[in-house]
Amino acid sequence: MIILHNANIYAPDHPGATALVIDQGRFSAIGPDAEILDGFSPMARVINLEGKTIWPGLIDAHVHLRQLAESVSMIDCETSTLEECLSRVKTAADQLPEDAWIKGHGWNQNRWESGFGNAHMLDSVSGDRPAYLTAKSLHAAWANSRALQLAGIDAHTPDPPGGTILRDAEGHPTGILLEAGAMGLVEAVIPKPSPDETITKLTALFPKLWAFGLVGVHDFDDFACWKALQAIDQARATPLRVHKSIPFDHLDAFINAGLRTGFGHDRLNLGGVKLFSDGALGPQTAAMQAPFEGTQTTGDLLLNEDELVEIGRLAVDHGIALAVHAIGDRANHIVLNAFEHLRAYEEDHHLPHLPHRIEHVQIVDPSDLPRFAQLGIVASVQPVHAPSDMIMADRYLGKRAQHAYAYHSLLASGAAYALGSDTPVEPFNPFLGLHAAVTRRRLDGSPGPEGWHPGQRLSLNEALYGFSHSPALISGQGSLLGKISPSFAADFILLESDPFAIDPHQLGHIQPVATFIAGQCVFKTTDIPFDPVHP
Repeated sequence: MIILHNANIYAPDHPGATALVIDQGRFSAIGPDAEILDGFSPMARVINLEGKTIWPGLIDAHVHLRQLAESVSMIDCETSTLEECLSRVKTAADQLPEDAWIKGHGWNQNRWESGFGNAHMLDSVSGDRPAYLTAKSLHAAWANSRALQLAGIDAHTPDPPGGTILRDAEGHPTGILLEAGAMGLVEAVIPKPSPDETITKLTALFPKLWAFGLVGVHDFDDFACWKALQAIDQARATPLRVHKSIPFDHLDAFINAGLRTGFGHDRLNLGGVKLFSDGALGPQTAAMQAPFEGTQTTGDLLLNEDELVEIGRLAVDHGIALAVHAIGDRANHIVLNAFEHLRAYEEDHHLPHLPHRIEHVQIVDPSDLPRFAQLGIVASVQPVHAPSDMIMADRYLGKRAQHAYAYHSLLASGAAYALGSDTPVEPFNPFLGLHAAVTRRRLDGSPGPEGWHPGQRLSLNEALYGFSHSPALISGQGSLLGKISPSFAADFILLESDPFAIDPHQLGHIQPVATFIAGQCVFKTTDIPFDPVHP
């Protein structure tokens, strides 16, 4: 038993609390110093936190764990110019074996004056090695000629279902591939890491997450990630809590195994099946009701309403919820229509209302906002996208940008919500997400003191809830995880100062001094008398 006292504790259910008791990995009591010390100190180890702040451990409700672990070793392609990106590729290529693939991530053609690159540009810096660079959005990729050749992509290759191969005036592939259908043609020929390599990379990643206060994540990566997470969990190698989505291409396997949403325990459990209704804003593949500004394109609808309902009925018949990616206002409208049919189907067949959710919810027609609460659909959003995308959103959406990334409007409509990062699309540091949610600004202060569309800012209480108890509730663990209260798991972080007492613009610069999961110290930079565990 441990007592932490002389602390500033964020526990709305226990106002004024300055001390708490941890016993067998859970909070067993919380209250003022005098009450806790008088009642428990004879039987406990007592630690004076000297005024430090205790927050609940943070949970990121949308990550891609395996892709993040892989991206750590990739070329960082998030540059301000195309030329700088090519220079980084050349530097990396010169250090690789002749037969090695060159892999990178993070480019964004919207930041480059020249727009998209092409295969010949990559050829000039990669030599004979195949090169494949994923875009920041993860909805586009840039391949060189060798990679296209290995994938069998040429002028005669038709666009695959769910993807587009960009072509020049003569019909030859440019090297730019949009959406998973096209990207998968190259990804299918890239050597895959072994299961052991994936386990090693994930295990090495977890301490980086703990260093920013993350005790749990909702993961939307592939089947290889699921297998690696099971192996890590079975070995009890590291205590990160993961709510794992079901990859659609393996849905039948999960159904046949009798697995359903909620299966598992507080360290690893299953979420819903991940579907994609459209693309992304950056490559203009988000499905829109009206064309993007200055174009005739309305994006790509990857699943229509009937298809979503058909998949949804199969899933809910087997106790599996849906988690549907939707960026554009047309996509969100169609997904909500499909969920309306599914809720009626659940009622007609006496099935439970499963925790269905829409991922991203970036552009929503105002008339659709109330439907989230009416249908009980979770809005899973990533606040850091708003300031990150604001220039692009204003350019592509015009006046419609006022209805984009509309987090306050979603909350005001009564929608259940959870906050995340979409890493590796954006950094996984949750304090950047808190900063973006509360200020609608970038770390450099742009676009100004009020932020971008300031009416959509959240309070710090609302943002913290979205990164703590709300994701726990959505994962079915709301009575055990996500807040500081008796009987809850002792997942918490220590901060040197109180985030509620500082300029909100400084939120993005906060870093915890310690992180605990189930009362176990997994990270620390301070001299508190805990020995952190090592994976």
